[in-house]
Amino acid sequence: MLHGKVLVAQGGGPTAVINQSMVGAVLESRKFRNVDLVYGAHHGVRGIINEEFLDLTQETSHNLEAVAQTPSSALGSTRDKPDLKYCQEVFKVLQAHGIAYFFYIGGNDSSDTVRIVSEEAHKAGYPLRCIHIPKTIDNDLVLNDHTPGFPSAARFVAQAFMGANLDNAALKGVYLAVVMGRHAGFLTAASALGKKFPDDGPHLIYIPERVFSLDRFLGDVKDCYERHGRCVIAVSEGIHDENGAPIITALAKDVEKDAHGNIQLSGTGALADLLCEEIKSKLGIKRVRGDTFGYIQRSFIGCVSDVDQREAREVGEKAVQFGMWGAVDGSVSIQRTGFYSVDYKLLPLEMVAGKTRVMEDHLIADSGTDVTDAFRMYLRPLLGSGMPDAFRLRLNAVPKILNR
Repeated sequence: MLHGKVLVAQGGGPTAVINQSMVGAVLESRKFRNVDLVYGAHHGVRGIINEEFLDLTQETSHNLEAVAQTPSSALGSTRDKPDLKYCQEVFKVLQAHGIAYFFYIGGNDSSDTVRIVSEEAHKAGYPLRCIHIPKTIDNDLVLNDHTPGFPSAARFVAQAFMGANLDNAALKGVYLAVVMGRHAGFLTAASALGKKFPDDGPHLIYIPERVFSLDRFLGDVKDCYERHGRCVIAVSEGIHDENGAPIITALAKDVEKDAHGNIQLSGTGALADLLCEEIKSKLGIKRVRGDTFGYIQRSFIGCVSDVDQREAREVGEKAVQFGMWGAVDGSVSIQRTGFYSVDYKLLPLEMVAGKTRVMEDHLIADSGTDVTDAFRMYLRPLLGSGMPDAFRLRLNAVPKILNR
């Protein structure tokens, strides 16, 4: 075992359970005698660069457990995407503070940061164990059955569409909601778990794994509306045309971009509004409503999967165990065993870093606008216990007298 300090950081978008991973890593680290102190970086790698550390050795276990139950990133996060030069500065700070173990909780970019820092430490001959702890609501880390944060966000999406479907059935029209997912459609596909009866919505699901055609979309909506007298639609923010261009660029006159030059796909609500306007103007349907779930799906405090909480805690704990007892750096992965149980493996960083998983073909229906039973079987145990249910009145109609 290495002797020195532990540093834990959180990166990328917050989730409902990322604090479980942080607390798992902190409490597990405090068990080892070779650990002098446990630090937390305030606002991820940006906090490391600025030497903004919190001494988590001084936190009580009781308060840490309370924080673990709280959504969002308690240490704060960052959207910085470190390159080699950035990571070299990160390494200098780690070296100066005597950090022996670096645990970084995050998604694709975070795993790549861990890889580069690990390589820099090896080049310098500095004893540093670097472990990536998985996190992302997009569920797009390769070689993982699923990723902590996704199940709770999926639970929210499924419940939100369950409620929207009930509303839409009472006051018929077209309802469309845009869900996060730039390249992977897992979270949008989770809307299908809100269905109970065959005619329940979402009736149409559009994900980035399939090419989006506006003409076909309008045809699908028209057919659904004529069949059911209503239509509930789930749309991923990352839908694109046959050339890979985001649909929002074809519909909007001006598009916003983030600090990294990425097109703002759904943060403004523009995509939902533009698609709704197409339905109104091209199909002549008057009652059309659109929503953009946005940040609300990431850290919704009343909608957390207990399975997600448990596994997020365990990946934090396992990261420390792999780091303390192992001799290699890596990324903790979740592997499904049996109908539903999981095991944790440490994968080489280069196998995970910077790579993106998308929905596999066998999870997507042939129509391209629905999921298969295989996806439902895959997702259902992740949503956890206590999922709500919806019921209907039986339509025992009374015979008409005046309007036969």
